[in-house]
Amino acid sequence: MRRDELLNAAEALLAEQGAQCLTLSAAAERAGVSKGGLLYHFSTKEALIRGMIERLVADFDELVAAQDESSYSRAYLAATFAAVRSGRLRRWAVVTGAAGDPHLLAPLREAMARWHREGMESEPDPMAARIVRLACEGLWEVATHDPAFYDEAQYEELYQRLRALLPPG
Repeated sequence: MRRDELLNAAEALLAEQGAQCLTLSAAAERAGVSKGGLLYHFSTKEALIRGMIERLVADFDELVAAQDESSYSRAYLAATFAAVRSGRLRRWAVVTGAAGDPHLLAPLREAMARWHREGMESEPDPMAARIVRLACEGLWEVATHDPAFYDEAQYEELYQRLRALLPPG
């Protein structure tokens, strides 16, 4: 079984039953493999959670890179709204909620620092870029806790307003 299938099974288990139900045995059963099959890829529950977090970071990096934008901040903004609108953001809440130990979140903290520093030296208006990136973080937080808080028209208006803060670059 592939690593991503194991991570998908663990994420589904978390989403449906919560962090208290995430065990290596339950994740293996959900994935339809033996516990030994899971242990080949993830030797501990912490390694499984770390794998989910690292995959989330890589997925968002890919989403940012896929945006056809003139600056990193514009790409970050577009990627954030793509993640929120597609429901991908829900995975973040589920996975980070399972990481009860702060050291497990280290890859996410490192990625956040990188995302907030990336490309700042080439931004025409670095303060506007910071404001937009911080607004994205706020949107992530709201959408994580209440995905239906904004409707599509409100998301579009927010996106356009935040985009207007960024000078063309």
